[in-house]
Amino acid sequence: QVQLVESGGGLVQAGGSLRLSCAASGRTFTSYTMGWFRQAPGKEREFVAFIRWSGGSIYYADSVKGRFTISRDTAKNTVYLQMNSLKPEDTAVYYCAASDRVLDLARRAGYDYWGQGTQVTVSS
Repeated sequence: QVQLVESGGGLVQAGGSLRLSCAASGRTFTSYTMGWFRQAPGKEREFVAFIRWSGGSIYYADSVKGRFTISRDTAKNTVYLQMNSLKPEDTAVYYCAASDRVLDLARRAGYDYWGQGTQVTVSS
């Protein structure tokens, strides 16, 4: 059974940084894609970034490109999201997700496994 556990959220001032972690277990993830999504109050869950576990493909939403960096540590089975130059509009619950598909990887529907989420709040 796939388990994804996020950590690292918190309260930060605008312009600050946070690093989110997603510890993955329950499967060999070599063929998987790991994604980060976020959901602000009253809004749809939106794509942030994904990375192929085997290395190579990385893709970001335009809203975070140049500020956020996704990476993974295969030895620790952990995916990270380094968030710099944070803005109040980045405030949301951030979710880690895993997919063994090849399509729809920038869409919520493309992922079958989700973590419980971690709150990120950016004050102005």
